[in-house]
Amino acid sequence: MADASELPKVASHLILWLSYAFFLAVGLLIAWKYRNQSKTEFLHSNRTQKAIPLALNFVASAMGSGILFSYPELGTIAGVQGVITYAACSAIPLLAFPFLAPLIRKKLPDGFILTMWVQERFGLIASLYISLLSIATMFLYMVAELSSLGQVVTSLTGLSGLSVIIVEVVVTSIYTAIGGFRVSFITDNFQGAMIAALIIICACAVGTKVRINPDAIPASGLAQPTLLGYQLILMLLVGIMFSNLFLSGYWMRAFASKSDKDLWLGCSLAAVVVFVILLLVGSTGFIAVWSGVFDPASGEYGGLAFFMLLKTLPNWVIGFILIMVVVLSCAVFDSLQSAMVSTLSNDVFRNKLPLLGIRAVVWALIVPIVIIAIRAPSILQIFLITNVFASAALPSVLLGLSDKYFWFLRGPDVIIAGFGGMFSVWIWGTAYYGGDVLKGAELMILKNGMYAGDWAAFGVFIVAPLGSLIFLALAAGTRLAIIHAYCKATGKMFTALDKLTRRVDTRLFNEVDEEVDVLDD
Repeated sequence: MADASELPKVASHLILWLSYAFFLAVGLLIAWKYRNQSKTEFLHSNRTQKAIPLALNFVASAMGSGILFSYPELGTIAGVQGVITYAACSAIPLLAFPFLAPLIRKKLPDGFILTMWVQERFGLIASLYISLLSIATMFLYMVAELSSLGQVVTSLTGLSGLSVIIVEVVVTSIYTAIGGFRVSFITDNFQGAMIAALIIICACAVGTKVRINPDAIPASGLAQPTLLGYQLILMLLVGIMFSNLFLSGYWMRAFASKSDKDLWLGCSLAAVVVFVILLLVGSTGFIAVWSGVFDPASGEYGGLAFFMLLKTLPNWVIGFILIMVVVLSCAVFDSLQSAMVSTLSNDVFRNKLPLLGIRAVVWALIVPIVIIAIRAPSILQIFLITNVFASAALPSVLLGLSDKYFWFLRGPDVIIAGFGGMFSVWIWGTAYYGGDVLKGAELMILKNGMYAGDWAAFGVFIVAPLGSLIFLALAAGTRLAIIHAYCKATGKMFTALDKLTRRVDTRLFNEVDEEVDVLDD
């Protein structure tokens, strides 16, 4: 990675370690205050939070130090249109939670993560399927966050990224292990406010210190709309929205809202703030081009544009950026840790393993997370993998929220639909690349990224959800046909399309329990 303007080593050490010491102290104080909370309170904070704290939490959870790479990179490729699209498509999906969470809360008042409702609606096996995908998504997000943290710190200070990664893991693990979700929620309140304040300070510095060459604006073409810019509207909106729904941390914050009104107001405020922050960060990409500090034709990685721009700024700005990076990363990583604990405790261990045991499992998972993070070649690639899998798995699950139109869907249907969505992507890729099955498989993880300039990646975010729904219809139709044929052959009553009027056991695929229960009657 290219060197950016670096802070003196002494100043870098002071800023980093004092920042982490501050968050550790605050986290421990909050954890001590709530030391007598129950296991339930440790795992979630249902119906306790008003709109402003919710907004700050969603802002903090939606950031991460990786924004300093990914958004400026797109600014150097798709210009103003691309940055506006990326920022909007990152903010708008937050509004899915005030739409979906109240629907789930009516069906499952005590729920605090999506998979609890999935088990209630589709059965244990389907719930475990979604839980594993959710845990895998959080695992990859933790990898991406630590990877970007290490790269940012190395670029800004020249210090070892590994040492900072280890310190952050230790600090966040200590205070979340003691205080649980509540300490993560409270620390995110002031972390969200700090992020907004630091962004404003740094934006003012860029606006007053950086000189743009007016002639470079039309020459770069970055002020003009492009085909890629229009393609990204669909790709980013679909990918980010479904990927967000896999993150338990968002659901825990949504269910923490005191009322639906608080959730709507909190998410709306967060969406506006997130859009503005990401727009400012992404703008550094094309500003770096227009000011002459980054040349897209050089072949250099566009994610470095932000750091190249820092070369023109005084060291105090870099100091503020470094503090902001620590705040961004701690806010995201402690949220992911607490969400991982809650998900593992509820979904995998059925709340039968002590909290210390759950924490030990999460700490064990963090070891490979750190190892992969220091070797991760591409942060964007990590996010793209989760986007594709989420786009294939979740559309069929969400249809289950409608008791009026899709009451007949069952656990096996949504599992087959998820795999069918990914299979559809492979079929699309193989066909697009002229029968090359290997390239078709590579498209499932978007190996060539989203900015290749062709229609392959664009097609993925149409084919994944659409293919999933086609396979859902085939699976449900086949299942119903088999049950109908069985009932006709045995003379038993066909009840697979009857609407349920009572709660049933969901230890396995719930349609099996229901049908056997009826047949035994």
